[in-house]
Amino acid sequence: MRSNRVFSVLLTAFTIVGPCVSMSLAQNLSREEVLKLVYPGTTVRTEYVFLTEDQQLQAAKHSGVDVPSALIARYLASKNDEIVGTAYIDTHIVRTKKETLLIALNTAGEVLHIEVTAFLEPQEYLAPDAWLRQYEGRILNADLAIHRAIRPIAGATLTAQATNEAVRRVLAIDEILKEKQESP
Repeated sequence: MRSNRVFSVLLTAFTIVGPCVSMSLAQNLSREEVLKLVYPGTTVRTEYVFLTEDQQLQAAKHSGVDVPSALIARYLASKNDEIVGTAYIDTHIVRTKKETLLIALNTAGEVLHIEVTAFLEPQEYLAPDAWLRQYEGRILNADLAIHRAIRPIAGATLTAQATNEAVRRVLAIDEILKEKQESP
């Protein structure tokens, strides 16, 4: 099923898009390759940040979801020594198994792209690319919720909830880390 989906996406991308790269091509790429597609022409460096207990509590309050770890893995994309985007890795439990998302943001704190980098639940519960794309351009607000700005997924309710929580968590963490950088 997955290989048919990838083939279909590849065929569509090469037929319609031509020289532009479709983000859906990233399904079988490494994180580094996905980051090059999301942030073309940039230098990307990995950074690990430890949130203070207060920052964790702030992020949880602002996002409305738990922030279970103080350790945050993120990628900073820069061009001409200026940060142009930040991507985060969020690993969480969907039903009983883990899912890992790479959530890429622009400097305005808007979602650019979400890529599933690991999904250990049965494949029929995997969120389709089209569903993930509805997050693009979204910011953290009350409308960033299932049955509001985000459509549910029939038959994959837990995946939808886990993904929405991950996006909310990442957006809140990003805001808090930006505040920390801006304060003296």
